Amino acid sequence: MMIMGIVMMGCSTDDGGEPEAKDPIASFQVEIDEADFFEATFSNFSQNATSYTWDFGDEVGTSTEENPVYTYLAGGTYTVTLTAANDAGVEAEFSSDVTVTDPDEQLTLLSGVTSKTWKLLREGAALGIGPAEATWYSWWTLSNDGSRNCLFDDEFTYHRDGTFEYQAAGTFWGEADYYAESDKADLNENCVEESAANLTVDGVDYSAWLSSDTHSYEYSSSEGTITLTGAGAWMGLYKLGSTTYNPKGTTPPSSTSFSAVLADGGDSGVDTLTIGFQYEAEYWRAIYVSYANAADEPAMGVKEEVEEVETVIDAVNIDLESDAFSFGGFGSASPSIVDNPVSGGINTSAKVGQVDETDGAEGWSGISTNLGGKVDFSTKQTFKMKVYSPAAGTIVKFKLESSANAADNKEIDVTTTVANEWEELSFTFAAEDTEKWDVMALFFDFQTVNKEGARVHYFDDIILE
Repeated sequence: MMIMGIVMMGCSTDDGGEPEAKDPIASFQVEIDEADFFEATFSNFSQNATSYTWDFGDEVGTSTEENPVYTYLAGGTYTVTLTAANDAGVEAEFSSDVTVTDPDEQLTLLSGVTSKTWKLLREGAALGIGPAEATWYSWWTLSNDGSRNCLFDDEFTYHRDGTFEYQAAGTFWGEADYYAESDKADLNENCVEESAANLTVDGVDYSAWLSSDTHSYEYSSSEGTITLTGAGAWMGLYKLGSTTYNPKGTTPPSSTSFSAVLADGGDSGVDTLTIGFQYEAEYWRAIYVSYANAADEPAMGVKEEVEEVETVIDAVNIDLESDAFSFGGFGSASPSIVDNPVSGGINTSAKVGQVDETDGAEGWSGISTNLGGKVDFSTKQTFKMKVYSPAAGTIVKFKLESSANAADNKEIDVTTTVANEWEELSFTFAAEDTEKWDVMALFFDFQTVNKEGARVHYFDDIILE
């Protein structure tokens, strides 16, 4: 009887009129799809309700369905609110946190939910080369200054299904490694029209490097690497292969790999992809960004028109008695100018160059200076340099390179013959090397492994004869 009374009281008015509407009770459960971790299916367990309003907590999605299915745009924790109402307009509200977890957050950062497009960074140095990862910028960098806009408008798209797409936007960079001294030398170091004809150089077809949507990729978040598969797939510069430069005269490789570090831009809406290529004694880095709001992307740079006057020098005489030349160190090498510690014999100069290296110094540590012009070897081809080495039988590497392209260089190795005594070493170039290089780099006791023990070398009187 008591149970019956309670039921009757809930169904009738006090004067025997129409039954009272029960107040609604809001309730729901949610299930995240196993295949699509952004998709949430909501099961409505509300009682005494005839209409429903959902707020999915992401400031985007709402619904009036009874049992909606909603797809979130990103992982996170969202407070979902269900408002249930009856015919009398009485409402009840129920809220619960729903956590959407991306099982591979780094992959999503790379490729998005369906796809994601990356472009070279337009603010600051976007591309560079140096002797090591920590000093990737020390030899040469590229920024959005308008000189190579055909690189800064390139788009590289990673699709979630594993496909990789490159779009060159109609123009292509004529890389010196392939175009200099070729049948298309007029395209060298220029932005040119993207075409198979322009990518056929000295009879070799490089057109696989052009725009393509047929490549694929594999990303390892644990190893921090990306492998692009498909003839001509590339990022950074198309000349950069997995472990060395893609050689001139050979068609583009079938795959390439590089290191990859992803950074979530958070509220800035600008994510970053930094890739690297580690070669022997040099390291390339390229920095890409992806904008959540395309309108935030900075404008392309405008090239400043400056009349270029190429300087050619036919005399080099570095005696270190003046401030005419300044050397910088790379790796673990520290250059300085000091009093000659062992004056006599072939070297009575008051001042000489000193190169200090610490224990464990990289084998490629060295020093460099800009000569102020490209060396003319048409009449004189031999550089001579006085060296004071702590050991005989060590390699002194003499390198000339282009300040515009460090990959354009020539190295000559000579071995020391005496220890703790001044000797003069000769490094002979060829007449056809004329007017190519304006940077000098010196490596004392060059090795392919890290060096054991601290050491000091001295040098003086670098003369072109």
